[in-house]
Amino acid sequence: MQTIESIKQLIMTGELREKLTDIYQEPARVPSEEKRYLDALESFRALFGDRPVEIYSAPGRTEIGGNHTDHQHGEVLAASINDDAIAVAAPDDGKEIRVKSAGYPEIRLALPEDPSELSPLPEEEGTTAGLIRGMVAGLVSRGYQVGGFSAYITSEVLGGSGLSSSAAFETLIGTILNGLYNDMSCDAITIAKIGQYAENIYFGKPCGLMDQMACSVGSLCHMDFEDPENPKVERIEFDLTEAGYSLCITDTKGSHADLTADYAAVPAEMKSVAAEFGKAVLRQVPEEEVVLAIPALREKLGDRPVLRALHFYKENRRVEAESTALRTGDIRSFLRAVRASGDSSFKFLQNVYTTHDIAHQNMSVALAVSESVLGLSSGDISLLETGVVRVHGGGFAGTIQAFVPVAKTKAYRNAMDALFGEGACMELKIRKYGGIRVI
Repeated sequence: MQTIESIKQLIMTGELREKLTDIYQEPARVPSEEKRYLDALESFRALFGDRPVEIYSAPGRTEIGGNHTDHQHGEVLAASINDDAIAVAAPDDGKEIRVKSAGYPEIRLALPEDPSELSPLPEEEGTTAGLIRGMVAGLVSRGYQVGGFSAYITSEVLGGSGLSSSAAFETLIGTILNGLYNDMSCDAITIAKIGQYAENIYFGKPCGLMDQMACSVGSLCHMDFEDPENPKVERIEFDLTEAGYSLCITDTKGSHADLTADYAAVPAEMKSVAAEFGKAVLRQVPEEEVVLAIPALREKLGDRPVLRALHFYKENRRVEAESTALRTGDIRSFLRAVRASGDSSFKFLQNVYTTHDIAHQNMSVALAVSESVLGLSSGDISLLETGVVRVHGGGFAGTIQAFVPVAKTKAYRNAMDALFGEGACMELKIRKYGGIRVI
């Protein structure tokens, strides 16, 4: 814990520059991050007074493989990114949590004498306050200490951008409590599980565990959720820039309004297929049994649940292929699998646009223009020269992902920005760290 002035001096004299370069992976970006940290320190002081503080960081995430597989206990390839949420935080003697995020009203949570009484509140469903309450309750239920604190938060992980701003926020709150009251003894996987618990039970969103795991664990990770309570996590060391590619995410600016039913239908339909075999999720049902039962499944459930189930099995295998390719440096096989993932998501998972509003298909347009700009074709050599594009994350109205040859990155970003507005296309770096205490 250091004074605000002492941390400001570390920043202004450049003593944090090496650490910030390591976190954000771009030396040219560090001056703007230094200013962001300085502004956050001053904002904290203006709101909560001049006292010793710590600074915490939690990244957004990008899903690279495993589109809608985690909620079926499947496999996912995901990575933390160098856009993050940071918090200037200090413990409080009182039993109150105060959180002020830039651009939003302050949230206050009074801690009861017995923190185990932090039950979900109906009026907090779908709110940031609900996420905070859920994170506190989740830590308490696992035997960790909690207490009051004040925090000023500023985030580069934009809401609705497909980069998991909510999971980054959950990870950040969990990491603050981990640092202030538990000496960072709560491991990253446990914080991720608590984040999912907060989002499922307190926020009311039936998400899988992938978003929280990628934000909390950090780096490029192959995750296997066959046993969700004990997921297997393997970090993969791979330098995308060294391989000659940029990771670009484009926000297609589609409206997320009224899409809850579309998102919920994906796991629900997959689970309806599993239920026909007496199981809870598809990972518990052998693929060959589903294939043999397709005529009966179509008659009882309809075609889309069957198509989505078939996507799950093939996507699971693609995650394994992508992970193996990256571990061995086989960029051609990686790109081939990424392209197949995008094709399957469009044709079988069907999460590129909502059938409730076929007049607006932002992501379909983004994918079509991307292929035109990059000159994509189906040949392997062409993939190496042009890169690949696919739907990213939950789908329906969000973002697309592109692996673009470095030489074509500027032209690609210009084309996407011309289509969806300045800054719509972001070039991201894979970050080494999940939720951390910076200082």
